[in-house]
Amino acid sequence: MSKYKQKPLDFSKLKTVPLHARGGKVRVAHFATPYRQGAGLMSWLDGLPKLLAADSLRAVADAMVKARRKNRAIVWGIGGHVIKCGLAPVLVDLMRRGWATAFAMNGAAAIHDFEIALAGQTSEDVEAVLPDGSFGSAEETGREMNQAYREAMAAGAGAGEALGRLLNQTSDPRYSASSLLLEAWHHGAPVTVHIAVGTDTPHTHPHADPAAIGHATHTDFRLFCSVIRGLNGGGVFLNVGSAVVLPEVFLKAVSAVRNLGYPLARFTTANFDFLQHYRPKVNVVDRPHAGAGGKGYSITGHHEIMIPLLAAILAEQE
Repeated sequence: MSKYKQKPLDFSKLKTVPLHARGGKVRVAHFATPYRQGAGLMSWLDGLPKLLAADSLRAVADAMVKARRKNRAIVWGIGGHVIKCGLAPVLVDLMRRGWATAFAMNGAAAIHDFEIALAGQTSEDVEAVLPDGSFGSAEETGREMNQAYREAMAAGAGAGEALGRLLNQTSDPRYSASSLLLEAWHHGAPVTVHIAVGTDTPHTHPHADPAAIGHATHTDFRLFCSVIRGLNGGGVFLNVGSAVVLPEVFLKAVSAVRNLGYPLARFTTANFDFLQHYRPKVNVVDRPHAGAGGKGYSITGHHEIMIPLLAAILAEQE
């Protein structure tokens, strides 16, 4: 006998509904189709469940196909890890085939790409060199990148263009084809570099020029705003691996473009990352579409798998 005064509810008079009348959000028609040997990538894609991330991946690819067909902008924002995990050749190939019209990098992505062009290697062992203070002290990286920023200020150019121009003169021919900065410069595709002062190793180099760094990256921000205008009416912006800097830059660019009276609506955004963070979710996936139509998607997975997969899907639809 329970000592509690309050007794459990009597469920005998609860109302029920027929299962068929209730319906369901998930139906057999949404289920995956097993892959058959030799069926091909598009058969695999079509066989994914018609649900959740699989639908998002198909939607992003479809939006890119439509954007390319309509000559709308397809802009890739990339963080440092995208370059570190070896994806520059994939992005270069996408650019050459019309699946990327412009790139935006944070400072880390530019550094890794620049070092690849000079030496065919990047990404130092931080734990090994931080104790003696030699972390971030690579002479060529700091000297040459700061030289590019000074040249950018003198020429009224942005950081991305100046880095590409300098690499055209200084890169090692054995590695130059693996540099997104250099290959985009050859192709004439805008690359903008968005630098937060103090976050990048060239800022601690003796040749660092704060005025030149600021001028070069602000010029690139204005160029990025011009690029973002091209999203109107069907373009695509993909944020890949930048959790803070590029989502913030993108949202400010969207606002500046609209503030100046340019139409910017009915475009697609996507955030690709192996962890979904707050700023990409709100600044890339959600907020830009408020009252403007369009759609944003979040796709979770490792860059070294998801970006080549997306590139393969796009190649199959040319």
